[in-house]
Amino acid sequence: MTTNMVMCMGRIAATTIDMQAASSDLLWLMQLASPALPVGGYSYSEGLEAAVEHGLVHDEASAQTWLQDQLHLVQARSELPVVSQAMLAWQAHDVQRLNQLNAWVMQTRETFEIRLQTEQMGRSLLDWLRNHTDVDTERLSTCQQLPPTWPLVFALALTTRAVAARDGLLTTAFAWAENMVQAAIKSVPLGQRSGQRILAALSAEIPSAVDHAMSLNDDQRQAFSPRLAILSARHETQYSRLFRS
Repeated sequence: MTTNMVMCMGRIAATTIDMQAASSDLLWLMQLASPALPVGGYSYSEGLEAAVEHGLVHDEASAQTWLQDQLHLVQARSELPVVSQAMLAWQAHDVQRLNQLNAWVMQTRETFEIRLQTEQMGRSLLDWLRNHTDVDTERLSTCQQLPPTWPLVFALALTTRAVAARDGLLTTAFAWAENMVQAAIKSVPLGQRSGQRILAALSAEIPSAVDHAMSLNDDQRQAFSPRLAILSARHETQYSRLFRS
């Protein structure tokens, strides 16, 4: 066998390994975005059920508008920037930075239900990671020392594989969108076709929301959605409800 043939076979083998690794990372992102992820996301509507109760959301068009606003005014300004910055902190194992981000998340949870969601889903994802991945014990120990909020634990999950930051945020945003569409289908209620149209509309806007989130620094990141906070507070005493938020 000639030297050129050996080199060619080596390149083919390396390419095959790279393709297998890329496929594995892609499947990992798909698993994190799946509604089947056992973190209880299906039990929260993030104020949407209260918006339905008060007549702000009542059909497909109003549900789509509500979720598009929530994507750009809440997710792109608050949740997604935290995930982006936490991914960098996890990669550097910067505990001080993780504490800073986690404190900001806790301080900006304006109601009991919103705080309950980020803590419960964070704990559930942490338990899942502990049992299903090769996250090193040092990182798990760091996370256990914090209130395990959802954005920080999801960022930890993303950094267990060699995924690009933008791909990680696209996954984060799509997971949120799919959960919220399911909440809209149940609470408005809407049919499956309406849900798919809303999901397609959100998917078209997710890339720009992610790009905006990645451009923000600490001073630009914000959590200011007073209508959502008021509705969340009202939902806590709402007489009839399907969701925990």
